[in-house]
Amino acid sequence: MKIKNYFQQFHNIVWVLLAGTILARGTAFMTLPFLSIYLSRNLDLHPFLIGLTVGISPLMATFGGFVGGQLSDRYGRKPVMLSSLLVLSFVYYGFSLANSPGWFILLNALSGLCNSFFEPTSQALMSDVTEKEKRMRVFSLRYTAINIGASVGPLIGAFLANSSPKLTFIITGTAYFSYLIFLLVLFNKFSIQRNESKKGASFIEAVRIVRKDKILRYLILGVILINVGYAQIESNLPQYLEGSLENGVMIYSVLLSINAVLVVFMQMPISHFAERYRPMQILIAGSFILSFGLICFSFVNGWITAIIAITFITVGEILIFPSNSILIDQLAEDHLRGTYFGAGQFRKIGHFFGPVLGGYFLSHYNGQMMFWIISLIALGSIFFFMLGNRVSVKIVVADAKK
Repeated sequence: MKIKNYFQQFHNIVWVLLAGTILARGTAFMTLPFLSIYLSRNLDLHPFLIGLTVGISPLMATFGGFVGGQLSDRYGRKPVMLSSLLVLSFVYYGFSLANSPGWFILLNALSGLCNSFFEPTSQALMSDVTEKEKRMRVFSLRYTAINIGASVGPLIGAFLANSSPKLTFIITGTAYFSYLIFLLVLFNKFSIQRNESKKGASFIEAVRIVRKDKILRYLILGVILINVGYAQIESNLPQYLEGSLENGVMIYSVLLSINAVLVVFMQMPISHFAERYRPMQILIAGSFILSFGLICFSFVNGWITAIIAITFITVGEILIFPSNSILIDQLAEDHLRGTYFGAGQFRKIGHFFGPVLGGYFLSHYNGQMMFWIISLIALGSIFFFMLGNRVSVKIVVADAKK
């Protein structure tokens, strides 16, 4: 009975999105973390060009997220989400056929654009159909779902990276297409018209509203710097480990799985503890811990040090990323929720510059120097989070005086 009550506390669409997240992210984690290795082995690209290829996806997401979120406020969540999944499925089939850097750059750009349409829209939809006091739990469950998929995907990806790397692209494309069909059927079954009938602001009005929100601006700037550091995990860390450790690819895949498993088991207790503090305060603490984890990677010489480093990274991300989502939800008015979550995609500027900067330092200096410089950049996020926290305190004080 308790299990039934637990599932009934959220809309059926929420559970569908969570299940789809596990499937889609699990197969994506078979592919994207090993893209840099695939390009290095099969196309013999320079690390800087590999960084550019990997980084083009978040660059496109930077601009696409705001547009996609705003369109979902104006025209509904369903058309934006379904069209994004359709293109994503063809993108991964295209990866299996690509044989030149230009095709990989184009396809990865489309991947970033479509993901930037889908992610903020799905988060907005989850918030649409969930009571306000339960949204922190929903965002925590969503982050857990991502990491359940991530706990299995890298291990399969590591095996296929050596035996049949193109098969991972085909499997991922099929997973996204299956997700599309499943969502299409269930959207017709479950009614969510009340949320989709509410029209948001025009594009120009949305830009004006978001630009005036100081807290959102500081949040985005801070998370951009965080993502410069976190982007190394999927771009330059595998190259660094492969070149400096025996069985580096296997160690990397296990680290990704450890990261995901730790998130699954630690997410809820850490989130429960974090609810006592303001989101900006949690972001500051997470920045310290994640930056320290990056420094730890500069000293990696085997399994133990690698596991210690990924553990600090994990705790930092558990504090940062769900807090980022709940803060955006708190800032947004109901009819602008998609727009705000879309604006949050500007944080992926860090995912573009991170691989490029890391690739430059890795090729011109060494891995240790790269992690030290990148960790200092990530630590700079604290400045913006402190400014955002100061503004939020002033607003609370002003509201209390009214």
